[in-house]
Amino acid sequence: MDYAEGLFLGKLWSDTDYENRNHAGLFILYGLLTDCVILYNFYFGKNLLGLGSFGAVHIVLLILLFLASPFICFKYYRMPVWGKGLVLAEKVFKAYLILDLTVSLIMPRITIEKDGLQDSLINWLNGTLETYTEKFSGDAGSFSTVMGVLAGGLHTVFVILLWIVALVVIPGLIYIVYRILQYMYDWVMEKLVIRKLFAGYRK
Repeated sequence: MDYAEGLFLGKLWSDTDYENRNHAGLFILYGLLTDCVILYNFYFGKNLLGLGSFGAVHIVLLILLFLASPFICFKYYRMPVWGKGLVLAEKVFKAYLILDLTVSLIMPRITIEKDGLQDSLINWLNGTLETYTEKFSGDAGSFSTVMGVLAGGLHTVFVILLWIVALVVIPGLIYIVYRILQYMYDWVMEKLVIRKLFAGYRK
């Protein structure tokens, strides 16, 4: 429960145990979760739980929750159980909006049609192997085909690995940017507003 509270509240409002942990796995898990949602939307042609339909209403809600965050969180540890539950529910909903935004940013950039995906992959693989075979045909003689297949295979594996890394890193970067912006805004509000307006405030 402490980790879940720290995850949704953020470093500024969570306990020190969460702050001292390494959260690199969270970055990877978010990227994989985003990829799973995108794959579902791509193959089934519909949005999983509405993810991927980020619109004007969602933008307004996300901005309002972003701005209200420090005023929702600063008394969390002194709230009754039902109050904490409401705060965590709001944080889960905001995480849903961030995931919705991420999916909506990536999905339109997928230009390959589902029906032509296999043909596109086969054509790309054949073209890569042919390109490398032609490169080695003048120097390698009878071994040109073997060298071409080996070089083309290495190139293919390298490109696939780059795609996998990008598919994890890009969603993770969007999530990190959001977390950094939220932390910076919360920190400013905590220092300049909350400490002055709320007598006896303590984290």
